[in-house]
Amino acid sequence: MDLKNKAKLRTWVEISKKSLLHNFNTFKKLAGEKVGIMSVVKANAYGHGINEVASLLEEAGSDWFAVDNLDEALTIRLTKVKKPILILGYIPITRVKEAIENDISFVLYREDFLSKIALFELGKKAKVHLKIETGLNRQGLSPNEAVKFAMKILQGRKVELEGISTHFANIEDTRDPAFAMEQLSHFKTVLKKLNAKKIKVSVIHCAASAASLLYKETHFNMLRLGISMYGLWPSKEIRNMLSLKKGKNSIDLKPVLEWKSKLAQVKTLKAGESVGYGRTWFAPRRTKIAIIPVGYYDGYDRDLSNNSRVLIRGNSAPVVGRVAMNMITVDVTDINKVSEDDEVVLIGKSNKERITADELATVLGTINYEVVSRINPYLPRIIV
Repeated sequence: MDLKNKAKLRTWVEISKKSLLHNFNTFKKLAGEKVGIMSVVKANAYGHGINEVASLLEEAGSDWFAVDNLDEALTIRLTKVKKPILILGYIPITRVKEAIENDISFVLYREDFLSKIALFELGKKAKVHLKIETGLNRQGLSPNEAVKFAMKILQGRKVELEGISTHFANIEDTRDPAFAMEQLSHFKTVLKKLNAKKIKVSVIHCAASAASLLYKETHFNMLRLGISMYGLWPSKEIRNMLSLKKGKNSIDLKPVLEWKSKLAQVKTLKAGESVGYGRTWFAPRRTKIAIIPVGYYDGYDRDLSNNSRVLIRGNSAPVVGRVAMNMITVDVTDINKVSEDDEVVLIGKSNKERITADELATVLGTINYEVVSRINPYLPRIIV
């Protein structure tokens, strides 16, 4: 959907093409010419819109795309994404053939998949990436199993060992990187053993956003970029460390997403009147309130009840009463010239004021990843 149709909308998400490409190019420069970029667009591109983001990044020159599941992979294939796609998460064994037919790679960590693939009569090989378990203890092969498993792959004729990867458990902890470096050491040991057996893989990746920003030795030949490509920092510690640096070593990430709505109604309450379910807020004075058509169904968390703010005409308006399924109420008493259909900023900038995903995450006691990825995928995403 384009910006011309915004007048027809009640709640929507705006995606800044300029900011997305700025972040992508920041990491391209950081990585250098010999290291590729795998753009992670799982979870509806972290809430930003999988089709919109994938199209922009395909045009920008992303070398790979990573998703969580086969349906996400097929979605971006249908948007004309030609670059390689890797499924990072679980794929049912009954759908492996579908992935192969659509030229979609997937992580491999179970031996039963090999026997299943051996039965397929296809004109192309399955492309797989070994997932090495080095300490996160989620899906993956132990380092001791990896070489043996790779040898089994090579003994068959229907599987191509395309890549190898691992994932860090706490690399965001800038105070003590010891465990992350231990994981990296385990990963390097597997690579050495594969090399000793003359087993070659073309794509080696373990650096998600935090590792990409902090440790060049994790880059190998591919960065696997998620949260920071969308202009959000993996942690406050990394933001404070890198955004405050001066000169060529500084990193400037630009938030890509703005979440907006409109005022459905403005009305005046007498002092003492309550607002919302459970009567959790009472007007302390004669109060002007505004109703906004967004709620927890849309991804605006119920724990933001009486505990957050929105922006209207460049001013803060506190959320009052409980967040409902499809509505919130805000106090606009101190904002001049408020009227129905005014634009509301839930995340983003209005004049000199800004509400960030990190601000909402702090209120909710969570992380920015959750705030943006839970924005309802049915809300329109508009590239601006």
